Amino acid sequence: MPLIKSISGTRGTIGGQPGDNLTPVDIMDSVCGYGAFIRREYPNQKIRIIIGRDSRLSGEMVKDLVAGLLLSQGFDVIDIGIAASPTVEMAVLGQKAQGGIIITASHNPQGWNALKLLNGQSEILSAAAGEIIRNLSDQDKFIFVPEDKLGVYIFNPFIALDHIRAILDFPLVDVKAIAAKKFRIVLDGINSAGGLIMPELLTELGVSDVIKINCEPTGLFAHKPEPLAVNLTQICEKVKETKADLGIVVDPDVDRLAFIDENGQMISEEYTIVSIADYVLENFSVIEAAYPGQYSKSTVSNLSSSRALADAAKKRGGSYEPSAVGEINVVEKMKELKSAIGGEGSGGVICSQLHYGRDALIGVALFLSALAKSGQKVSEFFKQFSQYHMVKDRIDLPAGVDVKKLLVRLRQDYEKNQTGVEITDIDGLKIDFPDSWVHLRASNTEPIIRIYVEAATQTVAEELNKESKANILAYIK
Repeated sequence: MPLIKSISGTRGTIGGQPGDNLTPVDIMDSVCGYGAFIRREYPNQKIRIIIGRDSRLSGEMVKDLVAGLLLSQGFDVIDIGIAASPTVEMAVLGQKAQGGIIITASHNPQGWNALKLLNGQSEILSAAAGEIIRNLSDQDKFIFVPEDKLGVYIFNPFIALDHIRAILDFPLVDVKAIAAKKFRIVLDGINSAGGLIMPELLTELGVSDVIKINCEPTGLFAHKPEPLAVNLTQICEKVKETKADLGIVVDPDVDRLAFIDENGQMISEEYTIVSIADYVLENFSVIEAAYPGQYSKSTVSNLSSSRALADAAKKRGGSYEPSAVGEINVVEKMKELKSAIGGEGSGGVICSQLHYGRDALIGVALFLSALAKSGQKVSEFFKQFSQYHMVKDRIDLPAGVDVKKLLVRLRQDYEKNQTGVEITDIDGLKIDFPDSWVHLRASNTEPIIRIYVEAATQTVAEELNKESKANILAYIK
């Protein structure tokens, strides 16, 4: 079973051998390396770290280890309990903490857990910071304080309410408009953190009828955690059965968001950020009035996200730029451009004015505001956006394949044989055709090439995917 160390932290399956799985030894290495890094960033300061977790069965055990290790380094710890990842991020800002650790494996299945490491600005760590932490962990020279210098542990789950208050106060969230529509909404919390905080948010937004399924935070996930149509048959049926206006789906740590229309049909999660960014850009004057000169009318998503976001930005007189895949890469590009809104096609919404992290809660509040003001049903509302079809695939690579050389050869082939294409290589190889695109990128954790294709029709998307796979296989042979 795997252990994966990346710039944002460490994830793996619980149990087994150290170095091969997420064991107490690996947790100690990661947390103590992180602690050494934070100490270097804030020398001679009293350090406060926020921790929170999703509902996984191993969460309590991992949390106790994390808290004890931080206390042993002399750090104060505020534990907010079972909480959404964005809530932990907001708490780092609200409590003026020097960092945070989110104990969650996000959309990974049961049996997994992970440590997501945050800096003092509540952001996922940069590649440079991640490399420093790995080096500190490898050196295995940790310093623990004597008894009279131990940190103080505080358990305060009510800090989560500050996140809800910040959303209610956000200038583009229209509680009156939402309440006036008397929405009936089915919520699938997958028996994790979303089942706790999302009903509270919906109630505060004035939603009159919330039908909860899988909202007990038992950690026994009711279906596969990734919010894909194949995993969401239960809520689709529930929306139809109850004649609800909308279905809302989140992943275990509530940083990804997807919608079900009134007919029980899933809206592609690619359109979560498209619909919300469109609303923000349409009402950008409100952002300018509330935050004069701080944000631009631009938006960002990663290279594997739908072209529909660029279309929506253009329609609203804004601009669009892509980033490499990964939340931190989107955030860095958003900061560079001072983007008001951005995110990822996986259902991640990043609202700069709150914090630089994916946040399904502000996503829900902004979407419901837009939907309420439109006066439309969900299925009608999404018809206003460019309609594309996406295929996501992969090719397993045999041992010894040099992926970098392979992508260079593919680029040369496209440049030689195709006209009217735009090629981007900041993350793998992306080929933009006039009405479609193909993105090929090597996995950071598996010997595979991921293939993303988008086109105006499903048939064309499948044909482009087939052609791309054939080209890759030809070079491998």
